[in-house]
Amino acid sequence: MAITTQYSTEYDTAYISKTGNLDTTQMHGRVRCAYFTHDQSGAGDAASSIALCKLPAGRVRLLGRQSEAYVNWTTGLATLDLGWDAYTSLEGVAVTADPNGIDDGVNVEAAGFQSLGSALTATGGTKVFNSQDGVVIRATSQDTAIIDGNDLVGCLLYVVD
Repeated sequence: MAITTQYSTEYDTAYISKTGNLDTTQMHGRVRCAYFTHDQSGAGDAASSIALCKLPAGRVRLLGRQSEAYVNWTTGLATLDLGWDAYTSLEGVAVTADPNGIDDGVNVEAAGFQSLGSALTATGGTKVFNSQDGVVIRATSQDTAIIDGNDLVGCLLYVVD
């Protein structure tokens, strides 16, 4: 074996091959917070959902693993799915909703803080959205009802401009 010096794709693009400019979701972007609070009003059956926030239009990188929420869904065997509604890409292509694209079946039976982005492991815990009108981020309780008074409070971090 030999000692090697290698470069990330982004470093190579910007400084070695100089083949292009990096987008602000890759370098020098600003981290923003989409804060949300939800207190369930009345019971919601299994598969009930909550629209938490809408990420802005354009190119946005969701920082899933840096985001977190306090979840107080105390129904036995409660799980949280986190994903996005259908949207239109910058190129005008319809993008299908993915109700568990950010988190799939996170055990929230006991109240407490949850790190988000568990379904984004293949992309380093992030997800890039390119949308014309923004993207709605939605939480769903697939398995159990959401009881009156259950809480979901947190902050989704994302990079833009």
